[in-house]
Amino acid sequence: MLFVNAGTGAFLPIEASDEELFDRLVATNVKGAYFTIQKALPHMREGSSIVINASSVVDMGIPNSSVYTATKAAVASLARSLALELGPRGIRLNVVNPGPTETPIFGRMGLDAETTKAMAAQIIAGVPMKRFGAPEEVARAVLFLASDEASFVHGASLGVDGGMAAL
Repeated sequence: MLFVNAGTGAFLPIEASDEELFDRLVATNVKGAYFTIQKALPHMREGSSIVINASSVVDMGIPNSSVYTATKAAVASLARSLALELGPRGIRLNVVNPGPTETPIFGRMGLDAETTKAMAAQIIAGVPMKRFGAPEEVARAVLFLASDEASFVHGASLGVDGGMAAL
């Protein structure tokens, strides 16, 4: 089983974005996922499973996140193509699309505590379940997709977002 989970984000209006930011997000979120899978393939046998961590934003537009959402949509598209390529080899590939999840990412955005708290409240307001997800909830979805219990699940995207992408 391979879980492709590297990712980074930046949430800026288009005027504040630059080529360095664009290249950094594409390199981590898209290029990183692609070459991680490529390098792992020689070690994967029939019956193996790959799960890629994308994001619920693949089905949404979000202001001030155009580069981030574009990279996650690219990862989802990559997964669809690779699922068709790897299926005949007996390697399943699926995607998990987490929504807002309690992780350290908010602390790494360089925002003060008040701004971070206001942003969290705004995000929660857009989640039908009115809360952030727990990392364990995403992990259970990944483990299911990687398990033999999902042996006929291939090329699927599973939202773990409290219903956010349904809006």
